[in-house]
Amino acid sequence: MDLFDQTTGKEKNWLPYEGTVNYYGRILNREQADFYLKRLLETVEWRNDEAVIFGKRIITKRKVAWYGEKPFEYTYSNTTKHALPWTKELLELKLLTEKETGETFNSCLLNLYHDGNEGMAWHSDGETDLKKNGAIGSLSFGAERKFAFKHKESKEKIELFLEHGSLLVMKDTTQEHWLHRLPPTKKITTPRVNLTFRTIEEENI
Repeated sequence: MDLFDQTTGKEKNWLPYEGTVNYYGRILNREQADFYLKRLLETVEWRNDEAVIFGKRIITKRKVAWYGEKPFEYTYSNTTKHALPWTKELLELKLLTEKETGETFNSCLLNLYHDGNEGMAWHSDGETDLKKNGAIGSLSFGAERKFAFKHKESKEKIELFLEHGSLLVMKDTTQEHWLHRLPPTKKITTPRVNLTFRTIEEENI
């Protein structure tokens, strides 16, 4: 199922069952979104991501960063990151996301996709470090990209476009039952920065 009618508000659940995804649309105007995109590109300590797959270390073109209110450890793809302290802009965006959603977050995983050739394969954010069924608030800056969900059993697909300065929230049992991905595309030649605000369980420090 492809859903491209994005006129409905944040109350709409984009998933037909076994999870909750709300798309808030743009929560920042163009000028604000442009400002934060520029600052994030300049101030975040970007690093090429690493993954260990079948014992082999893979370095991605996509860059990542991990920030939080404490030096939280976060392990995925068989690698562990330690959170850096919030920057001014990240703290501002965290507070904005919390105000919009009514949720609270203590950490943020950032991704930098330089152009449409870089994407993210099907996966779910179900790592044991994360609060079980906790909300993940996803802010997008830069190039508008398609974002897709696929149910783990039925294989039903949902797709939507994430706009510059927009917010998407995944919560409840979404990670348990659905995969998501950012498909690559030859049509996009400009960068996209994605912030995913999360909650690490407090013992994982």
